[in-house]
Amino acid sequence: MLNFFQEDGLAETAQSAEPVVEEKTLSLFDLFMSGGVGGQIIIAILFILLFAAVYIYFERLFAIKAASETDSNFMNQIKDSVVHGNIESARIRCAQANSPVARLTAKGLDRIGSPLEDINTAIENAGRLEVYKLEKNVSILATIAGAAPMIGFLGTVIGMVIAFHELATSSGQAEMGALAEGIYTAMTTTVAGLIVGIIAYIGYNHLVVKTDKVVHQMEATAVDFLDLLNEPA
Repeated sequence: MLNFFQEDGLAETAQSAEPVVEEKTLSLFDLFMSGGVGGQIIIAILFILLFAAVYIYFERLFAIKAASETDSNFMNQIKDSVVHGNIESARIRCAQANSPVARLTAKGLDRIGSPLEDINTAIENAGRLEVYKLEKNVSILATIAGAAPMIGFLGTVIGMVIAFHELATSSGQAEMGALAEGIYTAMTTTVAGLIVGIIAYIGYNHLVVKTDKVVHQMEATAVDFLDLLNEPA
């Protein structure tokens, strides 16, 4: 009987002596900040690129949205003024609209009386200038979309070089836990670079689509205006 109680007590002691496994959690911020000085510099650069990408995206988005807002009755008013010979009234209407479509129309109005080919050339040149204004800084967004993943990968390569350097200097006796920690920490720069690159890439393509819509409006307006001038009196 005594042996039974002793064995039972030993079993309870063994159970109580089992180590408690704690689940390790790591936040995204801690992961980014645990990459050493080199990793933190790369993360800081990527954060600056992210800020620039977000700023350029929203600045261009609002500018393109403002440029696309055109009165649906605009060309009818211009046509009515031109048909009645009131060119000055048409110019005033274009100045009030203050949009790419209106500025193209105003450029055409200024060339009334010239050959139709000259008017078309003037409108095309003005259209190129308007497209350039719409696409201002958008190329920077495309550059960020391509450069951010490469910068992140550079940080990973640097981290891997440091990790294997530690392994080499320790004559192959480096602790595997520390080595693995250094490797996954180095990989965080690639994660950050991909995040920034994806955001910039999506933003760039969205702006391209928006810009194409405004360009289509300008082309349609130019065609309507030239057709108006080509109509028989």
